[in-house]
Amino acid sequence: MNGADMEELEFLVELLERHPLDSLRKIAEAEGIEYYRLKRLYDKYYGKCLVVNTRFNIKRLGLRSFVAFLSVPSEDLLLTAERITQNPFVNYVNLAFGFKNGLSATLQIPDGQKDLVEEMLSKYSDDFEYYEARAYPYSGDDNFGDWELSYDYAILMDIMKWDARTPITEIARRLGKSRPTVRYMIERLRKEGIIAEIVPLLDMNVHDRGVIGITRELDEKVLERFKDYEIMVGVLPGHGYMLEWFFSSKEDLGSRVLEFSNYVDKLLIEYFEPAFREMNDRNTRTMYERRVKKDGSGWRSILEF
Repeated sequence: MNGADMEELEFLVELLERHPLDSLRKIAEAEGIEYYRLKRLYDKYYGKCLVVNTRFNIKRLGLRSFVAFLSVPSEDLLLTAERITQNPFVNYVNLAFGFKNGLSATLQIPDGQKDLVEEMLSKYSDDFEYYEARAYPYSGDDNFGDWELSYDYAILMDIMKWDARTPITEIARRLGKSRPTVRYMIERLRKEGIIAEIVPLLDMNVHDRGVIGITRELDEKVLERFKDYEIMVGVLPGHGYMLEWFFSSKEDLGSRVLEFSNYVDKLLIEYFEPAFREMNDRNTRTMYERRVKKDGSGWRSILEF
C-alpha cells in the first residue's frame, strides 16, 4: 500500500462495488468515465491493493463454521501452523496469546463430520477449545445442504473465490471446458444460492492485530461503544458470543485490551504475521478443490490431512 493514493483506491472500489464483473469498457460507459483513465487506475491497483472476491453460502454447501484455540509451545508454532494449513478445511491460522497461548484457527467442517472436530484438533495440540460459530443475530436455522456438484465446480469456486474477475476464457482453459459451459456453471451457482455475493476487498495492510473476546452475555452497547473500530460479532450456540476487534500495532495495545476486557469473560490477542498470511493463502487458493472427492461424490474426511 506504500505510495497508494487512497482517493483513487476508494474511487475504484466504489466502481467495482457497482460493477463487480463488468468489463472496464462497460464500466467506463455506464459511469461516464474516460476509458483510459479507468484502465490506468485498474492496472495500477487491481491485484496489488484490491481484488474482487466471491463469497459462498457455505451452509448451502453443508459446511459449518468453527473457531478453535490451541496451546502450542513457542518453538513449535511455525511447524504446527504449517501442518494445520495443509488441511483445506482450515480457513485461517494466526498466532494467538491469552486464554490459550499458541494458535487461533477458523474451520469449515462438513455437517456430517462435525463430531470429528475434536479428533482433528488433537492431531495438533493436546490442549485446545473450539466452538461452532454462527452469524449474528442467530436465526436458529439448522438446515444444512450438502455437496451435490461435480468436481469441476470445486475448481471453479476456488478461481472465483480468489479473483471473481478472472476472464471466462482463462477459467475455460483451466477447466478444459467451453466458455458457454463455464457461464452455465456460474449461473447455476447463482440460481442455487451458492454464490452469496461478489464484492471488492481492499487490502489495507492496516490491521495487523486482533483481539478476540468470548462472553456468555452480549451487551449490545459494545457495538455502539466501538462503532469506530472494525468489529465482528459471532454467535457461539450454547456458549454465548465471540467479539473480534481489529486494529493496528501502531495503536496502544494495552489500552485497547483494557477497554475490551470490560465486555468479555476471556480474551486473547491475535497477530497477523506475513509468514502466516503466506501459509493461509497457499491453503485457501485451492481450498475447495482439495476438499471435494475427485468423483464429485461429496466431501473428503477432515482427518485425511
